[in-house]
Amino acid sequence: MDHRAGNAVLFLRYRAMAYLAFHNQGKEEVHMDKPQITQAMIDAYDEYTHLTLDRRSFMDKLTKLAGSASAAALIAPMLAANKASAEMIAANDDRLKAQDVTYPGSSGEMKGYLVEPKDASSKLGAVVVIHENRGLNPHIRDVARRMALEGFIALAPDFLSPQGGTPENEDQARDMFGKLDAATTVANAEASVKYLKTLPLSNGNVGAIGFCWGGGLVNNLATKSPELKAAVAYYGAQPKAEEVPNIKAALMLHYAGLDERINAGIDAYKKALQDNGKDVQVFVYDGVNHAFNNDTSAARYDKKAADLAWSRTVEFLKKNLG
Repeated sequence: MDHRAGNAVLFLRYRAMAYLAFHNQGKEEVHMDKPQITQAMIDAYDEYTHLTLDRRSFMDKLTKLAGSASAAALIAPMLAANKASAEMIAANDDRLKAQDVTYPGSSGEMKGYLVEPKDASSKLGAVVVIHENRGLNPHIRDVARRMALEGFIALAPDFLSPQGGTPENEDQARDMFGKLDAATTVANAEASVKYLKTLPLSNGNVGAIGFCWGGGLVNNLATKSPELKAAVAYYGAQPKAEEVPNIKAALMLHYAGLDERINAGIDAYKKALQDNGKDVQVFVYDGVNHAFNNDTSAARYDKKAADLAWSRTVEFLKKNLG
């Protein structure tokens, strides 16, 4: 049995345990009204999704933190993103024109999800919406629709296109990210900017917004693309300091106060930006976790911080993209 099959079996096993635990709450040995999620559990999930843990190791660690396998099985889905709750704007919203598209990448075809407001009276600024390290999933498609309703053309590229596109299995998608060529990925982001500039409804001003892995890509794109007008990175890894002088775009950087892994690079990045006279705004939201904007993750989503960051983002993009 390969590791993906093993992970699938393990996942189903824990899902079954979660089902039994839920339906036996208050009976026999299960006495939990609501699972208690601690910061250590959230940190373990962050380690699993971004660093070294595989699913089996994560569930073993979560079981120790939760006190039992049944509690861990209930908590794990609350830490993860829930595809069933991904849709805030309906895919068939009659105010929007949404479609899957293909366009030229740096060395092959790119797939993406393009959303435009239907009744625009003038040309619009455009925004590249860059996904987390799970690929182009329903949540990011929904974020693209939200961006379009704010008055922008929104393109959510699938940066796993060189490997055939984002799979349904999120663990498989995560493994695929490790095989991406960094230079090619940034070049595909540049190609996405160029594609948006050619659209009939576009005014030629293009920005980018990215989350987690996508936030890091936005930072790197800003160091490579002189055509990028505005860049918004949510809890994204920072580029090398020596690449900062190349940045032409205005920057807005959102960070989670509890995100020690990413926040370790804030001061050096901020200093390099300021030393080079770059247009940058940095916001750190106290008491919230990495992925605080992702409303499909019950344990990490923080509505107050997400709403504030979004309002700042929209105002910033309107100012810089027209």
